[in-house]
Amino acid sequence: MTAWLDIVLGGLFHAAVLFLVAAGLQLVFGVQKILNLACGSFYALGAYFAISAVAAMTALGLPIAYFFPVLLASGLLIGLVGLPVERLLRTVYRRDESHQLLLTFGLLLMFQDILRFFWGTAPRTMEGAYLAYGTVTAGGAQIPVYNLLVIAASIVLAGMLGLFLQRSALGKVIRATAENRDMAEGLGANVSRIYAAVFTAGCMLGTVGGALAVPSSAASLDMPAELIVEAFAIVVIGGLGSMRGALLGAVIVGLVRAFAIANYPEAEVLSIYLIVIAVLIIRPAGLLGKAQA
Repeated sequence: MTAWLDIVLGGLFHAAVLFLVAAGLQLVFGVQKILNLACGSFYALGAYFAISAVAAMTALGLPIAYFFPVLLASGLLIGLVGLPVERLLRTVYRRDESHQLLLTFGLLLMFQDILRFFWGTAPRTMEGAYLAYGTVTAGGAQIPVYNLLVIAASIVLAGMLGLFLQRSALGKVIRATAENRDMAEGLGANVSRIYAAVFTAGCMLGTVGGALAVPSSAASLDMPAELIVEAFAIVVIGGLGSMRGALLGAVIVGLVRAFAIANYPEAEVLSIYLIVIAVLIIRPAGLLGKAQA
């Protein structure tokens, strides 16, 4: 029972981080119809920037227990890099998807060099942060409080995003733009500003995900490629453009990955791909995606 609880909670922790990145992907694609291959770079950028922010906090003499709000703030702050990136993406909005993929893949390579330039090639860690809040005992398992904080933060952010898109006036304009850009623009919506806000919000979700993940693992130059595999697996499983699908896909990928690591480490990536293949065969649109003619 203890072992299963460890696996489930570890999987949910990873799912909470993956959901933030996948939600950013879904938001950008749902509104702007762009598949952002650079999402892994934003994730890694959030992780590296968070390490520097916590190091600065420690240098100022602040207790390590304050690092969680610092992680959130640093992830949101560095997510503003989405603004200049979106300006660049405006050149391919009306073009074929291949142009979008090539441009975002080029951005991934550029960010790889940026990370190497500022933080070097050696992996970076955040010493002493992961267990700064201690652990709690449940069912005989020792659960890091930090894991519970990340899961709670992901749930809160998901709820806030859902309420914003469904209930707020701006959220309704964003949904209208996603349905028909030309009609929304004809009715007075400033599509350029909406696209900038949406892409930056999607970028922030990715950078916050990276910032929250780094205390439990090292930040390295391999992060973007590894994240892209899992993020797009989530999108395929849940359904392209579906926010609920992103949540479901993240939970599935997180739990399957945790189970594979605990029992069959050599099949960690294979297990995720098997689920993706099964979903593509049984329901090509994704578990919660909408099939299109």
